[in-house]
Amino acid sequence: MESLRELYRIGKGPSSSHTMGPQKAAQFFLKRHPDAADFEVILYGSLAATGRGHMTDKVIEEVLGAVAPVKIVWQPRKFLPFHPNGMEYIAHDLEGKVLDDWTVYSIGGGALSEGKGGDDPFKTKEIYSMNNLTEILEWCDRNGRSYWEYVQQCEDADIWDYLRQVWQVMQDAVERGLNHEGVLPGPLNLTRKAANYYIKASGYKPSLQSRGMVFAYALAVSEENASGGTIVTAPTCGACGVLPAVLYHCYKSHAFSEIRILHALATAGLIGNLVKKNASISGADVGCQGEVGVACAMASAAGCQLFGGSPDQIEYAAEMGLEHHLGMTCDPVCGLVQIPCIERNAFAAARALDAQLYASFSDGKHRVSFDHVVHVMKLTGHDIPSLYKETSEGGLAKEYLKDNCPSGKHNN
Repeated sequence: MESLRELYRIGKGPSSSHTMGPQKAAQFFLKRHPDAADFEVILYGSLAATGRGHMTDKVIEEVLGAVAPVKIVWQPRKFLPFHPNGMEYIAHDLEGKVLDDWTVYSIGGGALSEGKGGDDPFKTKEIYSMNNLTEILEWCDRNGRSYWEYVQQCEDADIWDYLRQVWQVMQDAVERGLNHEGVLPGPLNLTRKAANYYIKASGYKPSLQSRGMVFAYALAVSEENASGGTIVTAPTCGACGVLPAVLYHCYKSHAFSEIRILHALATAGLIGNLVKKNASISGADVGCQGEVGVACAMASAAGCQLFGGSPDQIEYAAEMGLEHHLGMTCDPVCGLVQIPCIERNAFAAARALDAQLYASFSDGKHRVSFDHVVHVMKLTGHDIPSLYKETSEGGLAKEYLKDNCPSGKHNN
């Protein structure tokens, strides 16, 4: 597995795969051809299907258009073999001759790949020797250590400085979101809810207030993401509200120290990294189970650790967080990261707290391992028809297309 720096990416929303990835690809291509006369970019599959709603064309045009004219071509019905989020960048000279024709994929969480395995220029060094949780759990039991200590052993010494920066960005996103009101960008005219939820939650008795605050925190970050604000992929932009909501709630309501929050952040990152390595965190590849489901698993593990869970209990909490999102489709209305994405973040944050509590009541022993659920999630995701994986052609997106999207047309 690669460093947690490759999982927790700080950037602007609304989509790590549809915004951050294509932007990074455009910057990479521009460095290769700064003198091109014009560019053509062909977007395939999911990138084309929901690209306008995710502002894919805008971020590409912002990068390449600063140098030369850009033509965007949409191919939502054509899927390249390596990944549903395929892009083809073409540079021309003054005579119209092709200088370069480059195919690259946005594989989730803002990461890119050329689909070449070991020769991939975007693949960074793998620093974790163990790539499944069963093996890491055995290491913890054998050495009397916790998951964050395995992270510390594998990463550079400055990982804690980076995670401190990640934690600060998460806090800032929560607090900005709680103070912002108004309507989110896009044709849905969806009203921000975080501030209202926060105010209402403050008036409830403690047992209900706790849940209401978690909702508010998750909504705050997700609404910031939908507005193009700065967030942390955890593991993606579309699922960025779950982990910050749980950590911020624990930090504010239970007075956990910063170092304990950072340790929980490391454990959550390890969980997300394992799924990224062994399955996928891309909604276009495996559906929303790979985004919100993985975020819930990460937050469940982090919460369980904060409340004193053993390595076995933490593994159980993570397993439940992912298992109970198996089969979740990715069907964004109008191709926007708003409906049902924002609500899903709030519910998954609450479910993460339930998973950590359930695991804490147990001895941590259970029949289905986290590793097995990760494997099943990958199989399930590949069995889900493509129209339910970030194309806006199935599920909620299809049902409400006529009433909520401009002219009732697909956003591409």
